[in-house]
Amino acid sequence: MRGVVMHAPGDVRVETREDPRILLPTDAIIRVSATCVCGSDLWPYRGVEPVKGPSPMGHEYVGIVEEVGGEVRTIRPGQFVVGSFFASDNTCPICRAGYQSSCVHREPVGGLGAQAEHLRVPLADGTLVATPDIPSDDLIPGFLAASDVLGTGWFGAVAAEVGPGKTVAVVGDGAVGLLAVLAAKRLGAERIIAMSRHEPRQKLAADYGATHIVTERGDEGVARIKDLTDGLGAHSVIEAVGTQESMMQAIRATRAGGHVGYVGVAHDVELPGEELFFSHVHLHGGPAPVRRFLPELIDLIATQQIDPGKVFDLTLPLDEAAEGYRAMDERRAIKVLLNP
Repeated sequence: MRGVVMHAPGDVRVETREDPRILLPTDAIIRVSATCVCGSDLWPYRGVEPVKGPSPMGHEYVGIVEEVGGEVRTIRPGQFVVGSFFASDNTCPICRAGYQSSCVHREPVGGLGAQAEHLRVPLADGTLVATPDIPSDDLIPGFLAASDVLGTGWFGAVAAEVGPGKTVAVVGDGAVGLLAVLAAKRLGAERIIAMSRHEPRQKLAADYGATHIVTERGDEGVARIKDLTDGLGAHSVIEAVGTQESMMQAIRATRAGGHVGYVGVAHDVELPGEELFFSHVHLHGGPAPVRRFLPELIDLIATQQIDPGKVFDLTLPLDEAAEGYRAMDERRAIKVLLNP
């Protein structure tokens, strides 16, 4: 099969890879209908994370089940399925508490390489969720978004305790941040402040429910949030970047007793203990337990109540994956969908 492999920072190739096969009786093989480039894929692409030899890429996927192992009971060939970036059994005590991305048996799908024509999904019964039927082509981008960026943005909003009557600020205008705006709107936020300097992203944020746009960053961005909230700060702030600046911006833009939901993959983030202690700000986040939200998100997409697929503003064939990485790295695209 054809699949994306990263050899070194900036060196992405589409190569012939070995076809996946059932290794364990809990596995499934899917024919990938759509996959995409994630903002977190750019960390190794930019050399921020090490690339340890040729690495299969991709952890977001939807597709048709082609084969299942002998112990798979709830997933069957022919179904269209959505999966998460962590495989989970969905039965362990951690999964039952709603944190499937910390399942005691979790496996990272990224190491298997979802940017490919086929994919082996471990723990298929716990990881994959079938759609009501085979979706039309126009719904596939939305289901693909649910595989990571929508589920991650949704978790950010839930972790930030977003709810009716609250003011929410979103730090980060990538796909996760934009879909956190969508989630905040669905969860009833009264005011949603999107922090963005890029006009196309500002427009999409407004389409998804942002009531205010703040272009300033850092201390200036915090001051603008305070200006909009009678000097108090937002009730809920969603951090969707993962840098020191973005995390401190999120914490400092939150009012005393408020909540930060952080879902940006943290890189060299250090928290000042004394400042955090006296802030009375709650912090909660981490790798999103996308599987917790998939049934609800699939229903909202299937019934066309939400359209998260609009974050894909560039669609390319799989063989042009390198251009997709370049476009996202250069911020010419919000998120790139790849068609195998």
